[in-house]
Amino acid sequence: MNLRDIVLNYLTDNEKGMQQLITWFLNDVMKEEVAQQAGVPRHARSSSRRAYRNGHRQRSLKTRYGEITLLKPQLREFPFETKIFDRYSRTEKALVNAIIESYLQGVSTRKVETVISHLGVSQISPSYVSKIAQELDEQVKSFLERPIDSHIPYLFVDASYFKVRDGIQYVTKALLVVVGVRDDGYREILGARVADAEHELTWEGIFSDLKDRGLSTVDLVISDGHTGIQSAAERMFPGSSWQMCHVHVRQEAVVWIAEQPDFPSVWDVPTVACGSGNGTV
Repeated sequence: MNLRDIVLNYLTDNEKGMQQLITWFLNDVMKEEVAQQAGVPRHARSSSRRAYRNGHRQRSLKTRYGEITLLKPQLREFPFETKIFDRYSRTEKALVNAIIESYLQGVSTRKVETVISHLGVSQISPSYVSKIAQELDEQVKSFLERPIDSHIPYLFVDASYFKVRDGIQYVTKALLVVVGVRDDGYREILGARVADAEHELTWEGIFSDLKDRGLSTVDLVISDGHTGIQSAAERMFPGSSWQMCHVHVRQEAVVWIAEQPDFPSVWDVPTVACGSGNGTV
């Protein structure tokens, strides 16, 4: 099928025509790639030849217009390499993002197929969704286990509670987060961990993990008034200071004022004389 027929099909049937257009274009890209790697164009003779062609192998690619089949060239002397499948990762970014977002929202792998169908892609197997989710888990694991090379003088520590799917039920769990401030003033997330509850042992565990990854001297730890954080920081970072964050200081002040029975109301405070004139404000 030539390019003219593809365009005519596109004008007649947009979805099918787009599949054929993408297939034609990507196959043409791989023809150029194999010519560059072989050292000569197809059916040409040259002393610069580095490899001989060895047919094609079918390779599927999922796109928002449906699944297409490409002809991946083969070389005899060494494996053929193409940027197409690395760039697409056998699926378009929109498809991957939809799967990842559904995974993060706790949607089961079997229900993701319904979500993906709105992108025009059908027959997404649960195993394929699980594979994408596993790759996401590996990237998060790599991020949370990266070495800590720079000096981190300040740590912001806090926990938030979320409803998460645990097996067949939804439960409330704590997300422990540690944010570091570098010498240059930039912040970066150093650690995060999901725990059943927020207590001293969980914080001690995450601090120990940070030290194993290279975190050494810490000057100041900032958090809420949780005593477990203070105890764990004192044990794991000897010589460091602790300070309550400004947000929690304000919250604690408001609670303390509300609990004082004899604390005067702002409307009961006497007028303070200032300026000139009759001495009233």
